[in-house]
Amino acid sequence: MNNYFVISILLLILNINETKQEYKVAYFASGCFWCVESIYENLKGVSEVNSGYSGGNTINPTYREVMSGLTGHAEAIEVIYDPNVISYKTLVNVFFGSHDPTTLNKQGPDRGTQYRSIAFYKNFNEKEIIENAIKKLIETKTYYKITTEVKKFNKFYVAEDYHQDYKKKNPYNPYIMNVSAPRINKFKMKYPELIK
Repeated sequence: MNNYFVISILLLILNINETKQEYKVAYFASGCFWCVESIYENLKGVSEVNSGYSGGNTINPTYREVMSGLTGHAEAIEVIYDPNVISYKTLVNVFFGSHDPTTLNKQGPDRGTQYRSIAFYKNFNEKEIIENAIKKLIETKTYYKITTEVKKFNKFYVAEDYHQDYKKKNPYNPYIMNVSAPRINKFKMKYPELIK
């Protein structure tokens, strides 16, 4: 093996490592995950969003079990994002700006603990960002009360396949047309600079 070949291989490996992006993961719950998934999928810097369940104690819950309200889980999303393009702070601002964090155990027409508002954190820095966002919303009188749980992330269970990309796959579903689409359009008007 000649030196030129070895150097070429090393340069190729170095180039791949330099361009390799390090993605991070964030978790939120703010009502029906069909809506929330679609909101975050529209953000620059977000590569993937998965719908699922988090915040409770039941292991490997099903949709039916979560809908009973007995698992402790909420419909949640997993956001895979590039922190070089979008910050965790921006994701938190989108979270508070795209749902009503003042309503306890409900969002729009959906009722029950499975639709509650939760901002999950994985470390002290994320917790501080969430708490500062809440403090600012109260201080600026954007909201007079916030019922959002600030909760240490434990486990995320990916929802059944038919829930993934639900809005894209079912654009004419009555719920999507009457609840999800208006919520997403309102979000897009509020944050045009963040949209892909």
